[in-house]
Amino acid sequence: MQSTELLFERARDALRNQDAATACELCEQARQINAEDTRFTLLHGFALRRLGEHGAAEPLLRAVLRENPSIDLVHHELGQALVGLGRLGEARLSLEQAVQLNPELVAAWRDLYEVRAAEGDDLGAAEAYRQSMRKKELDPLLKKAIELIGQGRLGVAEAICREYLKRRPHDVDAIRLLAEIGIGLDLVGEAILLLERCLELAPDFHVARSNYVTALSRYQKFDDALRENERLRHKQPDNLSHQVQFASTLSMAGRFEQAHGAFERALELAPASERILTSYGHSLRYGGKGSEAIDIYLRAIEADPAAGEAYWSLANLKTFRFDDARLASMVDQYNGLENPSENKFHLAFAIGKAFEDREDFDRSFKAYAEGNAIKRQFSSYDADKTCARVDRLIEHCDSTLLEINGHPSNEPIFIVGLPRAGSTLLEQILVSHSKVEATAELPFIGRIANEIGGGKAREEKLSYPEALTTLAPDDRVKYGQQYLDLCDGYRTGKPHFIDKLPNNWQHVALIKTILPNATIIDARRHPMAACFANFKQLFARGQEFTYSQEDIGRYYADYLRLMNHWHKVFAGGLLTVQYESVVADLESQVRLLLEHCKLDFEDACVTYYEKDRAVRTASSEQVRQPIYRDALVLWENYREFLSPLESTLAQQGVEW
Repeated sequence: MQSTELLFERARDALRNQDAATACELCEQARQINAEDTRFTLLHGFALRRLGEHGAAEPLLRAVLRENPSIDLVHHELGQALVGLGRLGEARLSLEQAVQLNPELVAAWRDLYEVRAAEGDDLGAAEAYRQSMRKKELDPLLKKAIELIGQGRLGVAEAICREYLKRRPHDVDAIRLLAEIGIGLDLVGEAILLLERCLELAPDFHVARSNYVTALSRYQKFDDALRENERLRHKQPDNLSHQVQFASTLSMAGRFEQAHGAFERALELAPASERILTSYGHSLRYGGKGSEAIDIYLRAIEADPAAGEAYWSLANLKTFRFDDARLASMVDQYNGLENPSENKFHLAFAIGKAFEDREDFDRSFKAYAEGNAIKRQFSSYDADKTCARVDRLIEHCDSTLLEINGHPSNEPIFIVGLPRAGSTLLEQILVSHSKVEATAELPFIGRIANEIGGGKAREEKLSYPEALTTLAPDDRVKYGQQYLDLCDGYRTGKPHFIDKLPNNWQHVALIKTILPNATIIDARRHPMAACFANFKQLFARGQEFTYSQEDIGRYYADYLRLMNHWHKVFAGGLLTVQYESVVADLESQVRLLLEHCKLDFEDACVTYYEKDRAVRTASSEQVRQPIYRDALVLWENYREFLSPLESTLAQQGVEW
């Protein structure tokens, strides 16, 4: 019989020579001789994992970690085994532990990139990929840029990358990194051009192509994004992240039935991935399948009881109610999280909604306040910048903008205002009309504003809105047509369509300049009701002003003074619709809306809730029901906690 030492040497050599089957046989022999020798438990786990026998490898690797939890390579191997078993959440935690123990473990960073990408965590995946570049022989400038991105200093990192690329214009890593920065700065058009150059130089740079799909999707170029994703899936058919990206892109494009099938196929490979399940739930919800979304969110929670986003997604359905056991579980999970995190603030908002439904407003507000405080730590919102931007809009945009005509189209109907102010209700009313269709919260007006202003400045002032006053007639028509062309992909051919991006309240002058015949509706709500509705809402992206009472109060005041300016400058060109008035007298407000849009009255607009369509906002379930009255005075139940908001509004001169 061979000695265990000889067996160990032979098993180790077999693994080094990529002969995992022989290593397994040798480890089995050795463990029959001495079952307590963890060296063979470890090697056996490694060998089984390499043979694809992930289920058999897992208990062996865990046994090693119970004895010595500080071995980074074992955490890495366990992470890979868990990926093979489709348990992405557990795999992520194992891989994160591996790189925490050894930040130089490049292969673990690469695997962590793949897992995070498969879970749809674009930011986390990007961070893991940057870390995986540690072992490359990088120029010190590029290393510095990577470090700065990790610190959130994107503007400085961008300048360094640009300087570096002057010397080495064909460095595809640097080009991709600069594109990643562009996406982070919302300079998506520039990022697309950079990624096209990167892929021209390196067509098989799959990470760059995946970034390209992300950028194209953000730019609403969904057909192009899906075509690029198809290339990835063809090249790497077993890569789960490409399948998830395919499903997510279809959902973003509003092709929900196709998206749902793609999510189901992804879940065949990772049935217990709470993040993929949660993304699938979002797609079902916005596709009008609320009850199915509930089932999927509950599956996500079953897969991971700390799945904060799934809990919040259930709460955000507005029609779902947590039972006592589920609420107790949420509170336990929340209390068990020591550090600020996405899970923690998601859970806080969900707990706030659960206590609100029970009319336990003290505990509800406490949870909302804690959730906002945590989320605010992840935000860089600056209320002074919003105030300064409004000052400049008021200074430079007056009625002289109407002296030159733009594009003559009257097709667009813009609904602007604060989020949670009733814009989705107004949209649902209007799209119930035979001549009006919905699109989405389209980013195109803001994109044109950036283009007119020469792009998004880093430190210096933007030349927008000043540049509006110098637009020639042909340029006005050109930009109006550009907007219409960008919207075409969302339309089916009805005479009018709705763009309901709330933030367009800052761009009314631009709309009137390039599309003077467009209809603009200001969806407005009682100041305290509107501001509190934003405070208790956790937004998936953007709306960073909503996580502090003072910030919300100042934002509302800036919105109000700019809208007052627009009403003076474009007299009769805007209609303000008060949410409370719609609730009090629906038919008369419907008639007023249709008159402003120059549309004949149709009864279907009054019974808007009978229309079955996809709705992609926090009000998606409410607008499928008759008029929603409960929110009118909800804020009054919290009034004793809202003195910072009341004081801010009063200081800003907002009356109610």
